[in-house]
Amino acid sequence: MFSYVTRTKSVRWLALSVIVLSSGAVCAQQNDPIVDAIVKEGTQHSQLEQYAFELMDVIGPRLVGTPQMKQAHDWVVQQYLNMGIKAHNEEYGEWRAWQRGTTQVEMTVPRLKSLEATQLAWSPATKEKGVEAEVVVLPVVANAAEFQKWLPHAKGKIVLISMHQPTGRSEEQWKEYATVASLQKMQELKKNQTQEWNQRIQNTGYDIKTLPKALEDAGAVGIVSSFWTGIMGANRIFEAFTTAVPTLDMAMEDYGTLYRLAEKGYKPQIKIKALSKNLGKTKTYNTIATIKGTEKPDEYVVLSAHLDSWDGGTGATDNGTGIIVMMEAARILKAVLPDNKRTILIGNWGSEEQGLNGSRAFVEDHPELHDKIQVVFNQDNGTGRIVNLSGQGFLHAYDYLGNWLQAVPEDYKRDLKTTFPGSPSSGGSDHVSFVSADIPAFMLGALSWGYGNYTWHTNRDTYDKIVFDEVRNNAILIAILAYKASQEDALVSRQKINLPKSSDGKTIEWPAQKSPKRTGGLIN
Repeated sequence: MFSYVTRTKSVRWLALSVIVLSSGAVCAQQNDPIVDAIVKEGTQHSQLEQYAFELMDVIGPRLVGTPQMKQAHDWVVQQYLNMGIKAHNEEYGEWRAWQRGTTQVEMTVPRLKSLEATQLAWSPATKEKGVEAEVVVLPVVANAAEFQKWLPHAKGKIVLISMHQPTGRSEEQWKEYATVASLQKMQELKKNQTQEWNQRIQNTGYDIKTLPKALEDAGAVGIVSSFWTGIMGANRIFEAFTTAVPTLDMAMEDYGTLYRLAEKGYKPQIKIKALSKNLGKTKTYNTIATIKGTEKPDEYVVLSAHLDSWDGGTGATDNGTGIIVMMEAARILKAVLPDNKRTILIGNWGSEEQGLNGSRAFVEDHPELHDKIQVVFNQDNGTGRIVNLSGQGFLHAYDYLGNWLQAVPEDYKRDLKTTFPGSPSSGGSDHVSFVSADIPAFMLGALSWGYGNYTWHTNRDTYDKIVFDEVRNNAILIAILAYKASQEDALVSRQKINLPKSSDGKTIEWPAQKSPKRTGGLIN
């Protein structure tokens, strides 16, 4: 049963009325042959596993600017064409073109050991034979001037720039097994070490983005970091900030070994062979698919998900699951809906990870659609079943979303909690690109399944983390919502709430429409 947080007594009375009449609504929904057909098609003929296999295992990660990203756009187009749905790639900019290769790292002194590491996105490559050098730890300095005096010591070295973790066990294990005193001791140690390391970085006069380039300019031959999530085996893999030498992320366990050896004077050496290719620049795209409406073809229901990912894993839950759910919802609707009144548009956005660039470009490039979009449903936070829906500050969102949800069978909305009218998001995912243009757009928030620490932007975001029963549930739910939105007699209300004042008395503003970054990552 979904619940409502309402805005007035009259709306609360309406919510009560909906509940009182729910038995009649259930009968109505059971008598809707389209809803029944959606459920049957999504349950008995699901293509989710095949879509996931082809997107995550065959194509792999989809970093903007890589050949795999273009391959993914072309694959999505072909899948829609196979369904009988029109689709095309729509260019909106260009990005640094880069192709990931293999990364091999081994410790050669004081003993031989293969190390778990990968080059960061857009990292420069090593030469074919690799680079071998001594590993040193970022020093403790009192200020920037002292760091400048140390910098010549980085020449010819590989520099560790992340904190040494005091434990490789998760917080959950410490809470489950440790004594109270031991847990408190470890928590205090982690807190103090984090503060000390942050101060160490600050004292250099640089930050985590500018420090690697300073070390490179001083002659360092490699940079190694370890962005551990706190979950065993899971590291976040973002981008490199060097332009000539490789930047790697290393597993916490191996990183700790090198750090301790270097700190205790054993002068460890490692050999890095990081193969990748800088390919100049390439075009960036959104993939747009449409199921044309029969009565109101120039009005739109938008299904939204971003196709790009970071590339430490294969982008399974961020946002492969969002993409395959929207593809499956579109496939179901094409199969069972004889005459959708409005055009159903599926936006498969590029470069969301670098600032919602694809969806912002679409909104900016198509002002003629702003007043014609009925609603946008966006999905972008993991493999879990959809459990949260906010009205995003649209005053009457309760009326139409609540009505459409009544058509959804209980099994597909049992855990769904709604908040009306809610408040507008200012960032986070592609629905914001539309909300900022006063278009009713809603994030379909999913149950976590460890998303935040385990799979979000990590090396463990892979096919095996997908829970297909959950995404099947989501595809059916979204297909029903899109069906109901497409058949509505009129366009829904766009009236917005009056936003409250902040704690300092200033009026909170509706999020402003922002332009996308249309060129990015290019090396001059």
